[in-house]
Amino acid sequence: MLKIGITGNIGSGKTIVSKMFGVLGIPVFYADTEAKNIMTADPILVANVKKTFGDAAYFADGSLDRKYIANIVFNDDKELAKLNKLTHPAVFRAFDAWVAGTNNAPYVIKEAALLFESTSYKMCDYSLLVTAPLELRITRVTKRDHITRAEVEAREAKQLSESKKKELADYIIENDETRLLIPQILALHEQFLQLAKP
Repeated sequence: MLKIGITGNIGSGKTIVSKMFGVLGIPVFYADTEAKNIMTADPILVANVKKTFGDAAYFADGSLDRKYIANIVFNDDKELAKLNKLTHPAVFRAFDAWVAGTNNAPYVIKEAALLFESTSYKMCDYSLLVTAPLELRITRVTKRDHITRAEVEAREAKQLSESKKKELADYIIENDETRLLIPQILALHEQFLQLAKP
């Protein structure tokens, strides 16, 4: 089955684009949401998180102590890299299982903020980057998440630059509020349907 990875830096609109493909009947795997679920559902991952960050990473009921983990990883890039090294393979396993259970779709979408950073784009046949100018993205995120410009810039700094992602992406959607999104999505949908034909 044809697999399309969708990504974009913070505030680009990658989730909106993914949802529009969903409206067209294309199954979408939201990697970031799934990563939160598997932190408690994947026994291999749970064991590795406890081994790396201590038993205090989980509450007695088995739920993840997100605050505890956040305090460790968000101020220390080495600790964040350790967590990502544990989490990404678990998300890959979940994606493979999800694809195996997805039938009767011409193609599927994997939406992931760290598609290139995690190398999971290599599990997809093609990658699609959603782009928007930095100032527009900062405005969107400060309004959406009620956070400061500095906080958005800090998150942006943890991702590959948009220019680097443009070099890696097979397809690009411009979400800069000067071009309509739906025609761009419909045109790509038609291309993907052609590519998915046996």
